Amino acid sequence: MAMKKKNILFIMYDQLRFDYLSCAGHPHLQTPNMDKLAQKGMRFSRCYVQSPVCGASRMSFYTGRYVSSHGAAWNNFPLKVGEQTLADHLRESGMNSWLVGKTHMAVDTAGMERLGLSSDSTIGARVSECGFDVFVRDDGLWGEGPDGPYDSKPSPYNAYLKEKQYPGDNPWHDYANSGVEDDMEIASGWLLQHASKPANIREEDSETPWLTREAIRFLDKMDDSEAPWHCHLSYIKPHWPYIVPAPYHNMYSADHVLPVVRDEQERINAHPVYEAYFNNAIGKAISSDGVREGVVPAYMGLIKQCDDQLGVLFDHLEKTGQMNDTMIVVTSDHGDYLGDHWLGEKDLFHECSVKVPLIVYDPSADADSTRGQVCDELVESIDLAATFIEVAGGGVPDHIVEGRSLLPFLHGKTVDSWREYAVSEFDYSATVMAARLGLEPRDARLFMITDKRWKFMHAEGGFRPMLFDMKADPNELTDLGDSAKHNDIIDMMYERLGEWGRRSSQRTTKSESDIKNMRAKSRRKGILLGVVDGSEIDDELLEKIKGTAAANFVGGEDP
Repeated sequence: MAMKKKNILFIMYDQLRFDYLSCAGHPHLQTPNMDKLAQKGMRFSRCYVQSPVCGASRMSFYTGRYVSSHGAAWNNFPLKVGEQTLADHLRESGMNSWLVGKTHMAVDTAGMERLGLSSDSTIGARVSECGFDVFVRDDGLWGEGPDGPYDSKPSPYNAYLKEKQYPGDNPWHDYANSGVEDDMEIASGWLLQHASKPANIREEDSETPWLTREAIRFLDKMDDSEAPWHCHLSYIKPHWPYIVPAPYHNMYSADHVLPVVRDEQERINAHPVYEAYFNNAIGKAISSDGVREGVVPAYMGLIKQCDDQLGVLFDHLEKTGQMNDTMIVVTSDHGDYLGDHWLGEKDLFHECSVKVPLIVYDPSADADSTRGQVCDELVESIDLAATFIEVAGGGVPDHIVEGRSLLPFLHGKTVDSWREYAVSEFDYSATVMAARLGLEPRDARLFMITDKRWKFMHAEGGFRPMLFDMKADPNELTDLGDSAKHNDIIDMMYERLGEWGRRSSQRTTKSESDIKNMRAKSRRKGILLGVVDGSEIDDELLEKIKGTAAANFVGGEDP
C-alpha cells in the first residue's frame, strides 16, 4: 500500500518575536507546546522575513517571492492578478489549500475587472484570497474611526461574539480588546495605559481560542479526506492591541520584563530614517516611563495564551491520529520592538523586528535524525513555499519561486552552496515618516543584506547606509554605516545588493529547462538565419524551402 501523502499545517502568529519562546531562551515566558514541537522537529534560529510589515511579509510567504518581485510592498497594496501563490503550486500536485484566519491580502480589483474575473467564481474567489479556498477568514483588526472602519469586510469573529450575546456594533473592540472601568466605561485597548487590565470577555470567547476551535472544526472536516490538504492557520495574536483576558492579564508583571535593549548613543548622529522612526508616535509612546512595563507583560500573556491553545490543537491532532501524517510549521510574519532601540511595532531591520521564530516538524522517518536540533543557516520566509511544494510531491518552479526547500536540512542531508546572505525590503512610502523626510514614493525604500556577522541597510533617497557588526555588537547598538574603517564591508554588501538586484525575477512564464529546450530549435521551424548556400546545414532543414514553383509571377505567364 502506498504511504499516504503528508498534510501540511502552516501556523502563523502575528507579531511574535523570535526570542519570546522558552526554547529560544526567554527566562520567564514558558511556551511548553512550542518547545515540544521544537523537540519533535527542527528549530531554525536565523529565519528572516522578506519585509518587516504584515502585508508585504505575508505576500512573500504566500508567493515564495521577494517583495520587489510580487509588488505588494505595504499593507493593503493589492497582490496583482497573475501572481502565482503557494496554493496554486500545491494544487498542481493534488493538494488542496485552505485558509483559517488572517491573510491581510488586498484584492487587485482593477486587475480582476480588466480580466472579467468575478469574485463569485471559483477562480475569482481564489485570486481574491491568495489562492486559498477559505474555510474562515478574519484579519482581526476591526478598528473604526471618524472616517469609517479600517476593514470594511464582514468579521466572522464579531458575528460569533454577537451570537454569544456580546452587545454593540463592534464587540471585537468593546469586549475582546478592551477592559472595563469601575464605572463601566470602556477601557480601550488602543490606549496603552490599559494594557494591564483584563479584557472584558470570557477567555474562551477571545480571539485565539475562537480561532483554535475553527481550526479543529476544519481538521474534523478533513479527517476523512482522501486528498492531502494544506491549511494556513493564521492567528491575529500576539499582535496589538496589547490587552489579554483573565487569567493571562496578570500572569506576568514588571519583574518579568527583560531589560530594554537601547543606548543613548543610538540617538546621536542617527541615520535620518531611523531617527524618523524613533521620533514617531509609537516610538515615543513605548519609550516613555512606565509604558513598556505595562505593555510587555500583556504581550507575554497573549503569547502564553497562544501556546496554551497550541496545546489544545496538538491534543486534537494526537487524539485523531493526524499528528502522524501532518507536517506542522510555526512561525510569524515579523517581530515587535517592544521599546528596544527606542522603537515600537516593527518596520526596520533590527533582529527583534526582522527575524522570526521558525519551527518545522516533519513526521516522516526521513527526519528522525534531526529531531530536536537547531539549524543556524540563513533561512528566508520564502523558503517555506519551496518546502511545501516539495512535500506535496511537486518540483519547485525556481523561475517563479525564489526560495529554496528546507527538506535537506530536516532530513540531515549535506546542503551545498546554501545562501551566504539573506535579504529583506521595506517600502515605507505610504507612511508619515516618508512625508516628514520629504521623499517621493519611489525613494522611500530600504533594503537589508545580512550574513552571519554583518547586517547592512541601504536607503534610497541619497542617505548613507547603516551597518552593524553582530559579532562584536550583538545588540546592534553601534551603527558603523559612516565608518571609513568599514568601507570594504560596505562595498561587499553593495556588491551583494547588486547581485541580488540582477536576479531574474519577472521571467516567470518560461523555466530554465524550457529556455534551454528552445535553443537552436528555430531552424527546425524554418527560420534559417546565417545560411549562405545550404551546404552548412543538414539537408533535412532545407526540405521545406526547396521545390519547383507552380507559377512564375516575375516574368512568366500568369497561371
